Amino acid sequence: MIDKKNITGIILAGGKSSRMGTDKGFLSLKGHRFVEHIIKTIQPLVHKIIIVSNNSDYDVFKQKRVDDIIKDAGPLAGLHSGLYHSETEINLVLSCDIPFINDTVINKLIEAYNEESDVIQIKSQGMIMPLIAIYKRECFHLFSTLLETGERRLQFAVTKLNSKTILIDDEQNQNVRNINTKSQYKALIDEFEN
Repeated sequence: MIDKKNITGIILAGGKSSRMGTDKGFLSLKGHRFVEHIIKTIQPLVHKIIIVSNNSDYDVFKQKRVDDIIKDAGPLAGLHSGLYHSETEINLVLSCDIPFINDTVINKLIEAYNEESDVIQIKSQGMIMPLIAIYKRECFHLFSTLLETGERRLQFAVTKLNSKTILIDDEQNQNVRNINTKSQYKALIDEFEN
């Protein structure tokens, strides 16, 4: 098992949330904000947490917050900034819109870590999830090059790396569910709070 002092947790909370209309990290479920839940889940498993967001409201969570180095260039740019500021080779990267993430999924990623893979990502219900993943810090260099050429697609960037994909058990599918739209959030509230 990797010593947690060698792992940085990077939470990507810098998106425009155009489909949601509000900052997804601050959405609430059962009285807890999404980002709050993610921090609480990963804190025992990582040495340090970095929140990538240009929104200073995230400072309320008392974690290191960094702005995007390259503005308005999507999750690839957010990941690029997080890796730039990381001090560890191993980086657990999570989007801010996964309110059910748990330590079972995180530990599965950490246990799958190996020297050969640049990226270890989750696959759930046929979908690969590069924003529930471990990235080596050195991926920063490729991301810099791609962003400089105008490339913004994270999925494309991952195809340029040595990646390993972990299939999670069916009972864990709920734990990697992401909430992207107003209708998904409304359905979530109806399901869990009514």
